[in-house]
Amino acid sequence: MREKRSKAKPVTGHRSRVTLYRLAENVGGALKARKLMLATAESCTGGWVAEAVTMVPGSSEWFERGFVTYTYISKREMLGVKGATLEKYGAVAEEVVREMVEGALARSHAQVAVAVSGVAGPGGGTPEKPVGTVCFAWGMKDGKPRSETKRFPGDREAVRRASVEHALKGVLALLAAPPGP
Repeated sequence: MREKRSKAKPVTGHRSRVTLYRLAENVGGALKARKLMLATAESCTGGWVAEAVTMVPGSSEWFERGFVTYTYISKREMLGVKGATLEKYGAVAEEVVREMVEGALARSHAQVAVAVSGVAGPGGGTPEKPVGTVCFAWGMKDGKPRSETKRFPGDREAVRRASVEHALKGVLALLAAPPGP
């Protein structure tokens, strides 16, 4: 008796995965050309930025480490985010992601860092910080971190995926910018 085979379903998100891979590849090329290493400090993305960069073969030449700090205590213990900052602003705040970047740089051998913290949903949003609100920071050793807040539409996966993409694009922008004073 012949076994009936079902048609294979297309891989969902293949195009997005390719986009993330290409971005990560570009990030790697830019870091490698400058002989720099990257560290990630992630909350709502749960290590997805680190996963994207490690999809690229040879990423150990330019990716130093990733911190997944989902709770207040992990942000304090692993990255040195001040309790007072978390209490005043909450985890989803530019003040917090800037401290996450500073902590990632201080607690790694990387010269470049990116931090992400947000409300991916479906719950957890507030009128001030609705679902889809994500804060980002990028920085280099001995420099001042740059931060911004974005609002992404969609479900939890869409918000997280858009966050990873934006985080990687921000690393490229940071590396393309002329050195500051």
